[in-house]
Amino acid sequence: MYILIADSGSTKTDWILLKGNHIVKEVFTIGFNPYFQNKDQISNAIYAQLLPSVAEYVEKISKVYYYGAGCSNEDNCKIVKQGISNILKVKDIYISHDLLAASRALCQDKPGIAGILGTGSNSALYDGEKIIENVPSVGFMWGDHGSGASIGNKFLTYYFHDELPREIKNAFEKEGYHREEILNNVYKKHMPSKYLAALSLFISKHKTNDFVKSLIVSCFEEFFTYQISKYTDAKKHLVNTVGSIGFNYKEFLEIAAKNKGYTLGTIIKSPLEGLVKFHQNHN
Repeated sequence: MYILIADSGSTKTDWILLKGNHIVKEVFTIGFNPYFQNKDQISNAIYAQLLPSVAEYVEKISKVYYYGAGCSNEDNCKIVKQGISNILKVKDIYISHDLLAASRALCQDKPGIAGILGTGSNSALYDGEKIIENVPSVGFMWGDHGSGASIGNKFLTYYFHDELPREIKNAFEKEGYHREEILNNVYKKHMPSKYLAALSLFISKHKTNDFVKSLIVSCFEEFFTYQISKYTDAKKHLVNTVGSIGFNYKEFLEIAAKNKGYTLGTIIKSPLEGLVKFHQNHN
């Protein structure tokens, strides 16, 4: 039996074709988000970018498990499902939120708290089968605590208030950042959260600086305060995270967890390997 697994963000989608426990194909396409794309746009991309790589197997695929950004309500899930079924003609297509992908990848069949710490952030309490509690994500303006966007946002707050250490400010401006360039990217261009998160590339170069270290830890502490602490018996569960920010700043995440009284579990960069393992065990 062949099954197709997709882990999709707004930028790219990773597709894995499984036969039993064997990975037959791995394919990359553009990302999908039903808030920004309709079913025809999704179908066109699948036809052009995925189908040529799986054409010889397409009639053997019995199930598709798609986990994607924006798939948090029935209407959005329907858009993605129609976009896929128009091309692949598979009867059993399951569309789920990327938070379920994170939960399955991190916790497998065990209960725990699953967090996403990437450009944005999200979290859930998982009972080993389904998500039973979720603190809703409200984006980088009022939420996304601990994310790349929140770290970049806080860094810029200190920059605009002239509260960065002199050597950090000078290095920042030497790389071409300045007030008008920053404001233009945040207020006039598409997806400002990605711009804010991209500042982590600069910030990571200076993470041994005590000021920068304290900034990052404080952002992670907010993640525990405003998201993780809201779950029932939160401190009884391991806190697991997936995403580049949690993975690349793991040592600071550990400090924040300890400061707030939590214990970390699995910390990974991408959910794909864990998702494959989950479906191999349930195939």
